[in-house]
Amino acid sequence: MVYKRVSTDQQSTARQNLVLDEAGIEDPVVFEEDPGTSSHLHPLQRPRFRELLTYTRPGDTVHISEMFRLVRGTGHILDVLDVLHRNQVALRIHDGAFSAMDLTARYPRTGELLSTMKFMVQTLAAAGELQRDKTDRTPHLAL
Repeated sequence: MVYKRVSTDQQSTARQNLVLDEAGIEDPVVFEEDPGTSSHLHPLQRPRFRELLTYTRPGDTVHISEMFRLVRGTGHILDVLDVLHRNQVALRIHDGAFSAMDLTARYPRTGELLSTMKFMVQTLAAAGELQRDKTDRTPHLAL
């Protein structure tokens, strides 16, 4: 499964398409949010992501170009990882901060997210949240 999202009507999924095409995902089922789906909206409340979760089966992998196409909040990423773990679905991020990490790494005995992974995920998600909020508050000049 492939998930795509852009935050505004002025953006396109061209970069996401390039990254995901280079990943060589065979015959992907693509779930793409309507343009302008806000990053403030919890991923579990987004229509196409919810549809994706309904479609997935244990052992499936969700592919995204970069983490910020899915989440930009610390609580949101942990919620998504918990749902994916519970559904036995993997998450593969192909570019950016999380592209080399196993976000599903858990303690074998308890099933809890590894504390080091949780720390890194929360820190990087907080940076994304800060970037989003700063962009939202930047005045746009009319030319």
